[in-house]
Amino acid sequence: MKSNRRENDGGGQSQLTPSTSEAREPKTIPFAQRLTCTISEACQVTGLGRTKLYELIGAGHLLTTTVGRRRLVMVRSLLSLLETNISR
Repeated sequence: MKSNRRENDGGGQSQLTPSTSEAREPKTIPFAQRLTCTISEACQVTGLGRTKLYELIGAGHLLTTTVGRRRLVMVRSLLSLLETNISR
């Protein structure tokens, strides 16, 4: 009876093993260059509470998008809100 398992012949890498460059952790993107962030990340970065962020979202001051049940804040919207408040 023939097995469906792939056997390693000892020559080269197995096709299922990632190369060393793929095994490294992904590079992190600077916050200002990200497209979106979570509500928790927005709270952490701004120092605002969740309630205040949801108030700003409800008032239309922050743009968000939802993916499934997850709400993501548009980082550009968050940065422009903060820049507007600095210039006042």
